[in-house]
Amino acid sequence: MFAPLTIGLSIALMAIYLNFSSNEEIVKVTAAIVALVCLLLSLVFCPLMIKIPIVAILLISNKFNPFKFFTPS
Repeated sequence: MFAPLTIGLSIALMAIYLNFSSNEEIVKVTAAIVALVCLLLSLVFCPLMIKIPIVAILLISNKFNPFKFFTPS
């Protein structure tokens, strides 16, 4: 489980570097898509002890809270 996580994160980091260092528009868009796909795949391959804090942080913050429409203001 560690090998796919490491491979996905390294590809995502290279794509992010390519996105910031390139001047071509299509290269930037392609690199951003590759980085997003790899980062999402790395979340699939990461252990449960890493996923739980990520989900907890996203649910606690107001910006990404999907249940904020159901709570009274």
